[in-house]
Amino acid sequence: ISRMMLDVELIRGGELIYSDSALNDAVLCGTATTVKLSAYGDGCKMTEYTGDGIILATPTGSTAYSLSAGGSLVEPTAKNILLTPICAHVITVRPFVLAPDRVVTVKICENKGKQIWLSVDGGELIPFLPDDILQVKMSQHRTIMAHLSGKSFYDIAFMKLGERT
Repeated sequence: ISRMMLDVELIRGGELIYSDSALNDAVLCGTATTVKLSAYGDGCKMTEYTGDGIILATPTGSTAYSLSAGGSLVEPTAKNILLTPICAHVITVRPFVLAPDRVVTVKICENKGKQIWLSVDGGELIPFLPDDILQVKMSQHRTIMAHLSGKSFYDIAFMKLGERT
């Protein structure tokens, strides 16, 4: 079974300083503090809010941190980019399920010296500075996964969520 991945790029001063591919997610968050951020899809503002951060996930990653933060449960073979706010301080801020050809850009707004971090698939924490730009898009890379159980995605998901035995 082939699973989509995300290309994650951190741009500082117009230069690419970090890149990675994510099977699950890329997360921007502060250290024990809230952050104000804005997210754009193909250059159009989608959302701006203050909260604990933002998750950009693949369908494979939809059942992990993104789901815990209120994101959608998405079939892992789908091809979507998921944008999930983490504990937004405004109830009207909602998660997005985006088409695979979108380029999502995230910028931090007015954070007055707060420490903000980028983590890809739970890996090392990369400092995210005030004028940095995060760009995320569907990768040309794929992950091949074995399907061994004979159970459907729904059976496995609901079993993990404690709704089926």
